[in-house]
Formats: sequence, structure tokens, C-alpha cells
Amino acid sequence: MLARTPISSPGPLARAFERFRFNRAAICGVAIIVPMFLAILTYPLWWGFKPNDIDLLAMNAGPSAKHWFGTDGVGRDIFARIMDGGRISLFVALISTVISAIIGFLVGAMSALAGRWADAVTMRFVDLVMTLPPVIFLLVLASIAGTGIWPTVFVISLLSWPLLARMVRSRLLELRERDFVMAARGMGAGLPHLLFRHGLPNSIDILVVFATLQIANAILLEAGLSFLGLGIAPPAASWGNMLNAARSTAVLEQYPWQWLFPGGALVTAVLAINFIGDGLRDAFDPRAELN
Repeated sequence: MLARTPISSPGPLARAFERFRFNRAAICGVAIIVPMFLAILTYPLWWGFKPNDIDLLAMNAGPSAKHWFGTDGVGRDIFARIMDGGRISLFVALISTVISAIIGFLVGAMSALAGRWADAVTMRFVDLVMTLPPVIFLLVLASIAGTGIWPTVFVISLLSWPLLARMVRSRLLELRERDFVMAARGMGAGLPHLLFRHGLPNSIDILVVFATLQIANAILLEAGLSFLGLGIAPPAASWGNMLNAARSTAVLEQYPWQWLFPGGALVTAVLAINFIGDGLRDAFDPRAELN
């Protein structure tokens, strides 16, 4: 008799990828954000203007073949400034997301795995941070840290980790009762082994979804801080400070391209990343197969 070949079922990552692939909104987000990020990263190679180049003969010029998105009040090319502002926003968002993800994972995992007293102390500290008014806390931190890229990264990172810490703790509280974790404890495994051998692999889905959605949130926070003058300071380009420079009534009415294109880039990037984050959240949800 011929032995039957066992039918291998796809793993959880393969099933998650299949669910993500059939999410139309998420695929639309990928189709928007990938070309946008490629243009932002490569624009110095194919665009003839730098973000701070001044053309005195083209001040407040409208969109044209030479200046696709027009120029601002001192003759700087808006397309180049949007591309450079996107670079800064992307850098701030990525670095702050990595830092907040590391802090959130370590705090949540240690709270769940380090013992009852560590859990109580850590969660009370997280509760304290989460009770602070986010807008006021953000403005106070920004005023203390100052303006610039790294102070903005610092401010956004400190504001974004508590929610992730709670989610990781919730996941690992269930994990620590599993037989393999209890066996590892019984064999003398220390906290670092539990964190990175068991805690991290079982929190990957939470970290991926959090990081994707946090990038969009960080872009918005950076734009808001820069709009208020507490983020990226001129003459460096930022979507937020470009909107701040175009807030006068004369610019709003007579030169709409100076606020329309930066605002459109900000909204498009955030919406596309949120679509991807929602798709990843649905893809990693095991209940999605039952719906």
C-alpha cells in the first residue's frame, strides 16, 4: 500500500498574508504609499530644485511645467519642499516608532513576566502616564525639549508607548500560564530569556500593527508640533511648518497651492498608512477566518 502524503496546512504568517492580500483598502494603501515614499527618498536624483533654493523671479508663482506645485512667498519650489518635508516626517516617524515600540514592549513584557510586585508598580506608572492630558503633556515636553528633529523624536517617543505596554502585558499574562513558559521557569530561565525567547515571538503581531499605525500617528504629531512652532524649525522643510507659513488669509485666498499640496500630502500619507495598519490588524486576527 502506498503511504499517504500528509497535506501541509499553511502557517499563521501565510494565512495572515493571504487575508491581507485580499483586503482592498490595505492594498490600495500600499499602492499609494510605496510610490510616494520612493519619490520622497529619490527626488534629489531627478528633481532640479533643492528645498531652500530661492528664485526671486518666481515668487508666489502658480503650478507650471517648471514648478509643478508652484512656489512660496520667497520663490522656493513647493514640490521640493514637500519631498524634503516628507523625508523629515518619515525619519521622525520611523525613529520615534522604533523607540516607543522598544519601550512599550519592555515595560509590558516585564510587567507580565517579572512578578506580582513588578506588575503592580509598572502598571501604576503606566496608569499615571496615561492620565496625563496628551495635548498639554505634548506641548509641555516640546517646550522643554526645544525645536529640531531629535527633540521632536524624543517628545513623540515618550508620548506613544503606554498603550503598547498594556497590549503586550495583556497578551503575555495569558502566555505566562502556558506549560512551556512554566517549564522554562522551572528550569531556571531568567527574565531576559523569557522576554526574548517567549515574549517577543508571541508579540510580533501586536508590534507590527502598533508600529504601522504609530507611524501615521507620529507623522500627524510631528506636523502638529511643527505647525505650532515646536517641531521642525524653518528653514528646514516640514509639512507642518509649510502649513503654518501659509496660514495667512492672503495666502489662503490668493495662493492656495501653498497650503493645498502640503495638506494633501499629509492627508494622503496618513490615510494610506492607516489603511495598511487596519489591514494588518485584520490579517493577524485569527477570528477573521471565522467571519
